[in-house]
Amino acid sequence: MNSYKVLNNQQFSKKEFSIVPIRYEDKIDILKWRNEQVYHLRQDKQLTKEDQETYFTKVINSLFELEKPSQLLFSYLQNNVCIGYGGLVHINWIDKNAEISFIMNTELEKVFFAKHWSVFLELIEPVAFKELNFHKLCTYAFDVRPHIYDVIESAGYVREATLKEHCLFNGNYKDVIIHRKFNNQNT
Repeated sequence: MNSYKVLNNQQFSKKEFSIVPIRYEDKIDILKWRNEQVYHLRQDKQLTKEDQETYFTKVINSLFELEKPSQLLFSYLQNNVCIGYGGLVHINWIDKNAEISFIMNTELEKVFFAKHWSVFLELIEPVAFKELNFHKLCTYAFDVRPHIYDVIESAGYVREATLKEHCLFNGNYKDVIIHRKFNNQNT
């Protein structure tokens, strides 16, 4: 298993769920889910297997060697089977904040969207708030999946900003909604 230099713990678990540093073996599943869910991602085209291989070889592999990587990505597992991935992205090491990113197996979204988002948040927050002692986490969501806001807000995130007509979606401009949560261990 790969490991991040910046983390003392590499695995975070809750019952049958865990996150571990992103695994090479999950790259094709991740590619499939990203392409199926491109509508809510900052991704402007369908990815190819070659794109994914290049990304893992050139970007992902280097993250494990850095003292302060720009992102920490994890495979999200249920009973050691990858059912999603995500992590801390757009990390600002000076101000001690990051954005949360997460996608799950598309087939699980209809029934288990809220459950897996909630579990993932419970697993990623100790990485940011305990391991890294970050001050703030945020989410950045195109306003195309309003059901995500209830999940995020029930986990203690507060709507911080609305960027009006910030992204072009199917020929129409959509808002971007930003939620935030502060590290309550610092208070």
